[in-house]
Amino acid sequence: MKNVTKYGFDNEKYLKIQSEHIKERIAKFGDKLYLEFGGKLFDDFHASRVLPGFQPDSKLKMLSQLIDEAEIIIVISAVDIEKNKVRGDLGITYDVDVLRLREEFMNRGFMVSSVVVTHYNGQASTDAYRKRLERMGIKVYYHRIIEGYPNNVALIDSEEGFGRNDYVETTRPLVVVTAPGPGSGKMAVCLSQLYHENKRGIKAGYAKFETFPIWNLPLKHPVNVAYEAATADLNDVNMIDPFHLEAYGKTAVNYNRDIEIFPVLNAIFESIYGENPYKSPTDMGVNMAGYCLSDDKVCCEASKQEIIRRYYTALCDLAKGKGSENEVNKIALLMKQAKITTALRKTTIAAKERKEKEGVASAAIELGDGTIITAHTSDLLGPSAALILNATKHIAGIPHEVKLIPQAMIEPIQTTKVTYLHGNNPRLHTDEVLVALSMLSLWDENCKKALVCLPQLKGCQVHSTVMLSEVDQKIFKKLGIGLTCDPMAKK
Repeated sequence: MKNVTKYGFDNEKYLKIQSEHIKERIAKFGDKLYLEFGGKLFDDFHASRVLPGFQPDSKLKMLSQLIDEAEIIIVISAVDIEKNKVRGDLGITYDVDVLRLREEFMNRGFMVSSVVVTHYNGQASTDAYRKRLERMGIKVYYHRIIEGYPNNVALIDSEEGFGRNDYVETTRPLVVVTAPGPGSGKMAVCLSQLYHENKRGIKAGYAKFETFPIWNLPLKHPVNVAYEAATADLNDVNMIDPFHLEAYGKTAVNYNRDIEIFPVLNAIFESIYGENPYKSPTDMGVNMAGYCLSDDKVCCEASKQEIIRRYYTALCDLAKGKGSENEVNKIALLMKQAKITTALRKTTIAAKERKEKEGVASAAIELGDGTIITAHTSDLLGPSAALILNATKHIAGIPHEVKLIPQAMIEPIQTTKVTYLHGNNPRLHTDEVLVALSMLSLWDENCKKALVCLPQLKGCQVHSTVMLSEVDQKIFKKLGIGLTCDPMAKK
């Protein structure tokens, strides 16, 4: 199968000009720069989906060019620790992800100096977490809740405000402040550090690295609309930066939280340094991504697909009791503004047509060459397991009527699931099918041919007419397949 991959983003150009721009910003402030990293520092799958060609670890590779000058602080909110907030793309809690991030950074040669717990107010769960990290030899600092933040500037910029926070000890000129997810308090950590550094006679600066929205793309560009869809649960709204427009007479795109807090930032900078080096929220950013789009049409199409994907995710979260109607309604409105419907996702149409024909749950996959393959549930296999077999058979050139896994092998597995393990669903999941396929590949040439085709499924798109089990979802994620589901439970 010929895989037709279309790229719309020049990743090499991005790595070069982004690192150069950060070096310029470090030089501007003198002693130290606190660089707030919005979004994912690596594993940035949203960026790689809407900007085809952007590698999920691009930001980390870029930062690697500054590895000797940089140290990393990881921020987590005490509120997220207490409610066991989960990172949706990886399925792990934020407190666990802090340790994962730390290990990933250190394995790549980065210095991770400490963890800062924000929004601290004496939570017992946070105290236990701190003790756990300290037993592992990790430095932990507390930043406390400041009443009236961010509007009570007089209190914030005082010994009873930032002054009550622990001073985070750092040694390098570039301090990267990152977190498992949004709302962790990264900006407040940076500002608190500016306050403390100034008290110690150290001239420190602040900048923000936020990939989205891309400031020099139009407000309603699909890439920027896709960011709004991705942050619908946070009620982020893309806006024209009024401060930038007033200062320079030029249009730039930012988002509501940065625009709303800019007057406060301005007051804090003036209180600490006597003046604000930035005339607008956009000035604070160091984002060069907008200069690296190589094919706007490809990025627009990918972004529209991402908006649809976010819509289905929000629908399923709502059905599971995890989401909100506001989130669903906001993304639906964004789709209307972008003049797109779910019909733009070809697998959605194909899966629903198969369901209409068969009368049972179905699924469809779009392969790299544009071919659409479908499958439906049966007494032996769930729709996703059947789809994996159908897709790999097609890629391997195996006739559709060939049964890769004989019924005589499937039935004992079903007996074990239901009789011995007391399961309710006898049908094989994707992981069970792949294990069976692996065993059979030792002596069956067709199974062997099908198995080696699995890597070719990376980047393919799937839609299911029912919500899939967690097992099936994880298998698709590991294979690099983009999945959407109708918000319907299995019957």
